Amino acid sequence: MSQAAIESTLSTFTASDGDNLAMQDWPLPDGAALRGVVVLVHGLGEHAGRYDHVARRLNGWGFAVRGYDHYGHGESNGRRGALPTPTRLVEDLADIIEATRARAGRGVPVIVLGHSMGGLVAAYLVALGQVQVEGLVLSSPALDPGLNTLQKFLVATVPRIAPQLTVGNGVNPNLISHDPAVVAAYKADPRVHDRICGRLARFIADNGPMVVRHAPHWTVPTLLMYAGADRVVDPAGSRAFAAAAPQPLVTTHCFDGLFHEIFNEVENAQVFQRLRRWLDERF
Repeated sequence: MSQAAIESTLSTFTASDGDNLAMQDWPLPDGAALRGVVVLVHGLGEHAGRYDHVARRLNGWGFAVRGYDHYGHGESNGRRGALPTPTRLVEDLADIIEATRARAGRGVPVIVLGHSMGGLVAAYLVALGQVQVEGLVLSSPALDPGLNTLQKFLVATVPRIAPQLTVGNGVNPNLISHDPAVVAAYKADPRVHDRICGRLARFIADNGPMVVRHAPHWTVPTLLMYAGADRVVDPAGSRAFAAAAPQPLVTTHCFDGLFHEIFNEVENAQVFQRLRRWLDERF
């Protein structure tokens, strides 16, 4: 059976507090040589299913792939955009990485690929140093949400008053990609939402700068790819991280002119080429 014929499988991952998270696996065909397992961590308001084309590229390069929907996203439990505790997203990712490593077996590299908010969650976990991964890929990570003065005031005050109150997340679908088909599919996707609570907004606002401050002490091989024309998150956060991180360990590429979702851009071939080169050099 060819790799393209392998269908992804859906399952449920039970979080530490008993909530169910939707899990999606893209396995390799029987007998295929496994180079590693990539854990996909999606962004704000979306879901893992939007990364099917990324997962299948990785399959073709010899990597099994696991993705999951964050709490309050996609098919997972939780009110859309809500966050029960400040560290919930990080704890869920840590548990999923450990479960993935146990399932893959000893000696199989585990690489985490996080986009936007998912990149922040993954980078935050790596900064904590509590879970071992062999590689990290950051796609337009939300290291600087680009808040204006009013938004900074609201993020500082609303979480204390009503941490679970959800409002519009401010993501303009027209700015995720130059591809009209991608934008139309995003707008029509029933599993995509535009909600965010004060606690989740505070997590993003506080911990992007924390990751940047930790950059000089980075210890995990990392590929940082970001969009030079990003208007969903501020690329200044990625530039600051790249400037402070150990250069032999952190490889950085800015795609000038691309919008936020670099894997969904019209010119995404260069993004996949850069990812494959990095993976081939290390795994």
